[in-house]
Amino acid sequence: MEQPPTASALALPGDGPLPNHAVLLRAGVARGIITDDQALALDRLAREDVAAQDEPRDDERLRFVTGFADIFVTLGLVLFFGTTGHLGIDRLGPVGGYGLVALEAWMLAEFFTRRRRMALPSIVLLVVFALATYNAAGFTLVDPDTEASRGTTLFDLVFRGHPEARPLIGAGLVTLLLVGLHYWRFRVPITIAAGTAALIGLLLGLVAAVDPFFAYDRLPWLLSAAGLGTFALAMRFDLSDPRRLTRRTDIAFWLHLLAAPMIVHPVLSAVANGNTSQIGLAFPILAIVLGLACVALVTDRRAILVSSLVYAGLSFDALLREIGITGNVLPLALLALGTFILLLSAGWHPLRARILRALPRPWAARLPHPIGA
Repeated sequence: MEQPPTASALALPGDGPLPNHAVLLRAGVARGIITDDQALALDRLAREDVAAQDEPRDDERLRFVTGFADIFVTLGLVLFFGTTGHLGIDRLGPVGGYGLVALEAWMLAEFFTRRRRMALPSIVLLVVFALATYNAAGFTLVDPDTEASRGTTLFDLVFRGHPEARPLIGAGLVTLLLVGLHYWRFRVPITIAAGTAALIGLLLGLVAAVDPFFAYDRLPWLLSAAGLGTFALAMRFDLSDPRRLTRRTDIAFWLHLLAAPMIVHPVLSAVANGNTSQIGLAFPILAIVLGLACVALVTDRRAILVSSLVYAGLSFDALLREIGITGNVLPLALLALGTFILLLSAGWHPLRARILRALPRPWAARLPHPIGA
């Protein structure tokens, strides 16, 4: 359960330099002039006043980079973890190697996330910490005889045959707990998505413990169900912050990004596997892509549409071949896909306004940036 915010919430990882009013509010709290609650209330009032002066916008405003230093530090982190991870796994084995990487990620987060509040390095450090924790916890429960190589990942081992329940349950549970502790310490928005992914792994492990054959055979549909649940959680955060002014909108973005491939890939794969004719599967896939475009417009989230663009490109390629175009088919398919993306981007605002006007007014009014509602 998220703790009540304090004046320190006026400066979150990735927010960049503090606005003048936030500096004054934090100084007022430090000197005992105002309380935490009063500082947060005044901060919300100032943000609402600034937002009211601008026209409503439905763009996803995310802070990945606060300066070139973020890119420079991230490059160093990639080189550092790539090297230490390889050497650690080679010398200490999977458990020791991944455990070392997780410890390093936490220690570096103490500086780059908690003290420097750098956006992109904070994201990278959380992802590295979550993945390393998951693998270290899972490998402690994997039968050593099944290890094909020390450099393999836990997913390679678990899903090479029928799912093994113990590694999934153990890794999911440990990762969920430690990621929750990471969020309590650093408050990085992507952490909620990482915890959700760990919870999904834990639930898959529980299903595999009951019936491993069912878990293996129905894995795509289980992932789709998990994706829909993640999408519902993302919408809960989105609906609680329709103007997208708080940390909840960043949390929702990462949850949408997690939900999208879990929903899209199994559904479109099932459509592709159910047809033997390329032209027969192209039209259903394109219809699904258009449906996802409508969902993206309604929710003002492009992540779920991006996940389906690979399938859309393959469908355009099949249609062009069926028409009889033989030369430069791939460039033409990519051209058609690029044109679709550009047209959708250019007409995003008016198209979204039309769709929202067609929805019942109470529904449209609760959506993020209810243009035309």
